[in-house]
Amino acid sequence: MQATVNWRDGLVFEAESGSGHSVTMDGNKAEAASPMELVLMAAGGCSSVDVVSILEKARQQVSAVRCEVKGERADAVPAVFTKVHLHFVVTGTDVADKHVERAVALSADKYCSVAKMLEASVQLTHSYSIENV
Repeated sequence: MQATVNWRDGLVFEAESGSGHSVTMDGNKAEAASPMELVLMAAGGCSSVDVVSILEKARQQVSAVRCEVKGERADAVPAVFTKVHLHFVVTGTDVADKHVERAVALSADKYCSVAKMLEASVQLTHSYSIENV
């Protein structure tokens, strides 16, 4: 796996993945998300992929999944994340609590590479709620 990051101007950078996808980053958060915001988004995205995949395999009738990610950072430089909380909101018809609980736990404990990497130095927590429609 690889990526290339090119400076555009100011504190704005364009990153391109080895697979050819790109994202803009902005250290001032004026034009794009900051690199630290992208870390939170990556954790939420990685875990969401797992949760959706697991729920689909469990044949749950899911119509939406939202992952709300909150991070707390250290007061000193480097301002690393000290705590990250991922809250999943799963919407669907007759979605079983046991399946959502299992999907979130499997993502946290086994599958999400981003979360597993972060948990080495960050207090990582998870929760969920279900909105039946």
